[in-house]
Amino acid sequence: MVMPLPFLTRRPTVPAKDGASWPHVIILGGGFAGAHAVTALRDARVRVTLIDRNVYKTFQPLLYQVATAGLNPGDVTMFLRGLSLKVPNMRYRQGEVEGVDPERKVVRLDEGQKGIHELSYDYLIVANGATTTYFGTPGAEEHAMPMYTRSQALSIRDRIFSELERSSREAGFSHDRLHVCIVGGGPTGVEIAGALADFRMQELDILYPEMDPGTLQVTVLQRGDELLKEFSDKYRQYAADELRDRGVQLRLGHGVKEVGYDHVVLDDGSILESDITIWAAGVAIPEAVSEWGLPQDRRGRLSVDDYLQVKGFPGVYAAGDIAGQDDPLPQLAQPAIQTGQAAARAIAAEVAGKPRKKFSYTNLGTMATIGRHAAIAEIPVLGGLSGSLGWAAWLGVHITKMIGHRNQRAVAMNLVSLYGGTRATHQPNPVVGEVNSLRAARIFEEQAPHRLFGANAGATCPGNAVDAADEADEGAADVAEPTQD
Repeated sequence: MVMPLPFLTRRPTVPAKDGASWPHVIILGGGFAGAHAVTALRDARVRVTLIDRNVYKTFQPLLYQVATAGLNPGDVTMFLRGLSLKVPNMRYRQGEVEGVDPERKVVRLDEGQKGIHELSYDYLIVANGATTTYFGTPGAEEHAMPMYTRSQALSIRDRIFSELERSSREAGFSHDRLHVCIVGGGPTGVEIAGALADFRMQELDILYPEMDPGTLQVTVLQRGDELLKEFSDKYRQYAADELRDRGVQLRLGHGVKEVGYDHVVLDDGSILESDITIWAAGVAIPEAVSEWGLPQDRRGRLSVDDYLQVKGFPGVYAAGDIAGQDDPLPQLAQPAIQTGQAAARAIAAEVAGKPRKKFSYTNLGTMATIGRHAAIAEIPVLGGLSGSLGWAAWLGVHITKMIGHRNQRAVAMNLVSLYGGTRATHQPNPVVGEVNSLRAARIFEEQAPHRLFGANAGATCPGNAVDAADEADEGAADVAEPTQD
């Protein structure tokens, strides 16, 4: 008898014959929490249905590289159905969650067909994450560009290059600069600012020789007095110094009161030119969750107990950004991964008739990259890292944490190609898409009466500029023709 070799065989891609009678687990959301909840249920005697509006999982920590043309969008996404290779008891279903009825134990799903479909469950893991919030800032939703999904990152990328192409045609007779303002001084804001600064230093004058590299101005706006509040003072200062050395302007201690087509108004009344405003200031729980009849904390997260079970609702668990423990965890990848796995293990223990274990978060550290060969990492026991060593650690951790070998190889090769070598040997080759500078120029001209800056600007005050822009057919955020994500 020939024994099969483990590394040459695959797990079955269908459940066991008696799988139809197994308890049904529905997981809402295919992000970090949802995807890791799926993998943690691979050996449990349950049927798993993963529901998400997108057929892919996005590795959000590297979205800023997509937005700045460093990576292909496919490099940071994985087809969710691919999880079934290792989790044969999982089925994926695409749709919009319209509601949850915890009393009847059903999920209402809009799948694009007539009527709303209902799926019943025995156990439910709510892991549908958070969404961008503008904190009620006037003009932000119309003119600012968020970066929380793949399509939003692509819109930012296409907008940047559309505006660069438009500006390049004006370089001969106009000295108007292209201003990019990034609202938010957390990891996302710092990383996209550093990537744009590196692009300006290393590639802009090669790709656009008709433009002065100083044409592209990058500014970070932060309400607090320091960047990266997740880090210690030493590394906050390091990040600020590195950004300033790369020519990034920091406006700290002032929030954004208003956003216009080509400007932002700070809370002290000062007006900054901003041709592209990138919103990296925070996220919030979707308002629809409040209609599900589940308890929420003051921030909108679902209130959970020590086992991540929603308080008062046996069999309903929450994981990731939407889970609100008594001692809330940061809305980052590691807490999402660990809570997703823990919720799944609690369900597996219940099904097996074993006692559940209380969730205990293990702090594996925090990392952020500022730019080429400059990153910071604070890791328990090992301490802090910065500079090239921190950057190498950041690169290694992010590659290994990706789900999918193809993604790991593609990201490793593309980032080494992007950051390797010297200015003399590196050939710029940004990953571009639908660059429509003609449309950008048309909207720029149409907005002339409402602009505060640039050629033929006609607006006279921030209030008028924002009001007039609201009346226009297209705002600043519409230039790149974003797709729905």
